[in-house]
Amino acid sequence: MIYLSKLLNQKVWDVFGRVIGKLDDVLVDNTEQNMPQIIAIVVKNTARGDELIDAISIATLSPSITLNRRGEDPLLYHPTGHELYLKQRVLDQQIVDTEGKRLVRVNDLQLARKDQNFHLTGVDVGGLGLLRRLGLDNLTRSIGKFFNQKPKTNVIPWEDVASIEHDDPLRLKVSRDRLVQMEPADIAAILDDLDHHTSKAFLEGFTDEQLADTLEESSAEIQQVVIAHLEPERAADILEEMQPDEAADILADMEHGKSEELLRLMDDDDEEDMRMLLRYHETSSGGIMTTEFASVPAHYTVGEALHHLRTNEDALEDEFMYYIYVLDPEKHLKGVISLRDLVTSPLDMPLSDRFDDHVVTVSPYESQNAAAYLVAKYNLMAVPVIDPQTNEMLGIVTVDDAIDTVLPTAWKKKLPRFAGR
Repeated sequence: MIYLSKLLNQKVWDVFGRVIGKLDDVLVDNTEQNMPQIIAIVVKNTARGDELIDAISIATLSPSITLNRRGEDPLLYHPTGHELYLKQRVLDQQIVDTEGKRLVRVNDLQLARKDQNFHLTGVDVGGLGLLRRLGLDNLTRSIGKFFNQKPKTNVIPWEDVASIEHDDPLRLKVSRDRLVQMEPADIAAILDDLDHHTSKAFLEGFTDEQLADTLEESSAEIQQVVIAHLEPERAADILEEMQPDEAADILADMEHGKSEELLRLMDDDDEEDMRMLLRYHETSSGGIMTTEFASVPAHYTVGEALHHLRTNEDALEDEFMYYIYVLDPEKHLKGVISLRDLVTSPLDMPLSDRFDDHVVTVSPYESQNAAAYLVAKYNLMAVPVIDPQTNEMLGIVTVDDAIDTVLPTAWKKKLPRFAGR
């Protein structure tokens, strides 16, 4: 393999063995390909100054950089604006390893010859790449050979690389196409390692749903930074895409005027849910509940209930749907049935013959610990939250949010989310 660090500042020879300058950079194009082709090299200190020499003029890159023509008449390359300069734009930059799901630094770049052309094949992010840059790789190999240990390389294939440069419009779309295939939790972990300016650019181009999923997994600080830098209309749209309890937490941490602006930009139903959640203290059960849950009218049969769940907009928004809550017209909780029990029951059976009317509930004013205790004691996936004054069902506290209350803060965002996935 050929490495960029071994080429930089090396003499460039013409077909007659005369030095015409030194290599300063390598250009590639079509970076969306798995192995982008080298299209030119930058040669400095030639008789005419710095020159871009077309890759067609390159005979070899290793062990020496030689051209297949005279130094007086190289085939020059004329930039089109679609090129990527490897030394200038990639070396020493932070990139995302989309396969390893981590943020890494580019220590070197791996090149290879295929047929008559040269290609960029990978990114070296390991210690050996850094030692190679310092000219210590041969010493390292000698030491490894003495101890019968081969130095390990850490090269990421180019197809698994995504750029996060905020001023890199060239590879922006390609990188995002690769990034959005990652799990939101993995994107959020990378996001938390970036500075605020880069993190903002990192997320530009994500859809509202993708950004909402990522923010749900991010730290409170990152959530505030990203939302603050968005246009208010889009910020409101993203908050609507998020789980209500997560969105309410973000709004609660904002300056009052900003949160009011975003609330007014939301749809009426979402605004109503947000304002209700914001009434409860963040340490209360109401403060961690979600208003998205699946419910059916108490007078339905099993068949009618299943049809309702398939067609009702509120039910379709509930991505948890482990329990189905049976309500009367005043939204009083009459009972609960698991989705499994519902789909295995005869279609003509009345729900009243199937649901459990002994339901464990919690008040929105009780502490988070109270909800966590009930979830643990009764081995529940969620506990309904009931208004003590009206007996109206307000929402549910899911098991992941309940467990959050008893875990160290550093672990909270690492939990799987049963709602909103």
